[in-house]
Amino acid sequence: MLKHIETVEEFEEFIKEGKVIIDFYANWCGPCKMLAPVLEDLDQEVNDLKIGKINVDDLGELAERYTVFSIPTLILIKDGQELKKQVGFLPKDSLKHLIEKTF
Repeated sequence: MLKHIETVEEFEEFIKEGKVIIDFYANWCGPCKMLAPVLEDLDQEVNDLKIGKINVDDLGELAERYTVFSIPTLILIKDGQELKKQVGFLPKDSLKHLIEKTF
């Protein structure tokens, strides 16, 4: 499931259970635009994974909470707990490996 998260409350509910990747991005960010189709592909290929997208220009307070200084930043979360942070673009195979290693 790929979901654009609009509020802090929606974010809290989204990460509460299961394996989650949160993509902190901005519409003006080139590497973020490169990562978007990779995440869409993963969403189709990995069944037990939720992917959330947070626009840092709209929800800066969440970016601040997770100390996001550069974008794109991916936060891997399981059952509400942050497990790993990845900054920058990753090709699909590298991201799949990171997911397998982390979860």
